[in-house]
Amino acid sequence: MPTVLREGPYRFFFYSSDRAEPPHVHVARDESVAKFWLSPVVLQKSSGFSRVELAKVESLIEERSEDLLGSWYEFFGS
Repeated sequence: MPTVLREGPYRFFFYSSDRAEPPHVHVARDESVAKFWLSPVVLQKSSGFSRVELAKVESLIEERSEDLLGSWYEFFGS
């Protein structure tokens, strides 16, 4: 599970088994986790994050969406 970005307390990563799914990124902070689709940026599921924090994370992903998509295609190869 490669980490593709660290921003403040957040770690953004992929699971290598996620190849068959559309591009997305997982986000973790302490025991909180979330999964966001990347194109367009949409929350798929979350656990432990408040709505306010999810909005902040979503904003970070939107700001970095091109880089995250590039990392997805570099890692998964298509």
